[in-house]
Amino acid sequence: MELIIDQLSKHYGRQKAVNNFTFTMTNGVYGLLGANGAGKTTLIRMLCGVLQPTGGRINYDGIPVTEEAYRAELGYLPQDFGYYPDFTALDFLLYMACLKGLPKQFARTRARELLSLVSLEDVARKRVRTFSGGMIQRLGIAQALLGNPKILILDEPTSGLDPRERVRFRNLIAKLGNERIVLFSTHIVSDIETIAGKILIMKNGILIQSGSLQEILSALDNKVFECSVDLETAKRLSEYCTVISLREESDCACLHLVGNVPPSIHAVPVSPSLEDLYLYYFYEESARRNSKMPEYGI
Repeated sequence: MELIIDQLSKHYGRQKAVNNFTFTMTNGVYGLLGANGAGKTTLIRMLCGVLQPTGGRINYDGIPVTEEAYRAELGYLPQDFGYYPDFTALDFLLYMACLKGLPKQFARTRARELLSLVSLEDVARKRVRTFSGGMIQRLGIAQALLGNPKILILDEPTSGLDPRERVRFRNLIAKLGNERIVLFSTHIVSDIETIAGKILIMKNGILIQSGSLQEILSALDNKVFECSVDLETAKRLSEYCTVISLREESDCACLHLVGNVPPSIHAVPVSPSLEDLYLYYFYEESARRNSKMPEYGI
């Protein structure tokens, strides 16, 4: 089974929110990474049939996104998850199951299974308004799974969660990827780095890179360095490299940076991380001019 995205585009006048996006997914966890405004949510809304594409096609096992059979295979947790605060967790899932047209007895059994899966069985009879943000997000996952979908799409699922809830959420997503396609978008690098088998990076509506973590990090081979320089040199160096971190000491600065370091600087190459890659791609362009270093020193 494959989810095929072929030359998908969405234009608003001259603005190209998504531009010729092409990718094929099979079972597993895919992380969609990009800065705010990169086109992630627009892409996801087209995959869910919420937005009509300007061009291109989407199908799952030959079924177009416009058909009901496609939507039957789809589970979706939007970025702004709507819920009824005075419903209990169980009643909310039963209500959503009714809207999805699931048989009553199946819905009751499935709702209890999912509350257990997302570790909410102990609060099944409590009102949703008493839940923490992490509990509400887990309830959102449960409603997305009611129909046992083969495609699960999550838009910024860990945004606003505390570290403990994010770990719990990541573990759940990783487990779900064993039997279905899971696509989740985020700008939180650690979530992608931890659980995504494949990573897709979007910038300005374009898929600029995709692959495993090791494959995409190869773009920064021999480009990530650490060095210790005086403060004036650090200031000038930041004009030509992406400074990932800077720690000032008494008379020098310790830099972790990406870019072309001139021979006059004693810099030690280090292994790149996904955070390095993210900042390299999405750091303000005016603050990075990697293409050319000064001819004489720095």
